[in-house]
Amino acid sequence: MNILVIGHSVVDKILDKGNVSIKPGGIFYTVASLLSQLQNEDKIYLCSEIDEANENLFRKFYNLVDKEYLNFVDSIPRVDLVIDNVEERKETYSQISKYLTLPDKNLNRFDGILINMISGYDISVAQLEKLRNNYHGLIYFDVHTLSRGIDKNLNRIFRRIENFNNWAECIDILQANESELLTLSDKEDEDQIIEELFSFGIKLIIITRAERGATVYSREDGISNSFHKDALKIKLINKVGCGDVFGAVYFHNYIKNKNVTLALELANLFAGISSTYSKVNDYLNLKRDANKQIGKE
Repeated sequence: MNILVIGHSVVDKILDKGNVSIKPGGIFYTVASLLSQLQNEDKIYLCSEIDEANENLFRKFYNLVDKEYLNFVDSIPRVDLVIDNVEERKETYSQISKYLTLPDKNLNRFDGILINMISGYDISVAQLEKLRNNYHGLIYFDVHTLSRGIDKNLNRIFRRIENFNNWAECIDILQANESELLTLSDKEDEDQIIEELFSFGIKLIIITRAERGATVYSREDGISNSFHKDALKIKLINKVGCGDVFGAVYFHNYIKNKNVTLALELANLFAGISSTYSKVNDYLNLKRDANKQIGKE
């Protein structure tokens, strides 16, 4: 299985309960999670950017994927993340990187393309449309920071995404959390938003709900179905990157098995395990720790 991953690499400065830490962020969590799913025949291709000053933060994990589409730039974004136990985290960027350079040849060698809108400026809608026109496989799209506008101080604030239908028409599987979902439509009711998104041709819609688990909506023969899975009951230590872990694990397993509920169960499990991690290198043990948890059940 070949999977192309698209999204910005960023440096996270995390402020959580008075503690400050510097960690690799952005598409890093998607890559780390996919690595935990790899089998002998699998290969990850990474389309992102990195700089020399921060390469050491990412090297151990990025050296395990194909870097044909990983470009060096002068500097990558740095993001201040203020973690709140109640509200959505606050994000402030020190700079915004513009659109990534996407591959445009031999795209159909990929079994799936996962796009995570880390900065919201990872790709343009025109790039997505071109990708869709030239690629016949599954496209997974995590709305992420596309849902947030930017003010003069580079604070990221939720806002309605203009003409989201143009994005949606190019997507097979969409992921959003509850706050992000409200930026996709003028409607406010979740069921109505889901129906509108299905009308654009999306096949699966995944809503992540933090400690309340996740719900997957599907549409078959004009009938909508939903599947919910509660979050793993576990002591929460880390809230950063859990949605990225969820998406990567879900997509890999859905491509592999085409089983909506099995992919949901595994995505919830791995995302829950990642919420117990405090160190970056812990992600190297993600598969092992998930297997241990399965053994407990």
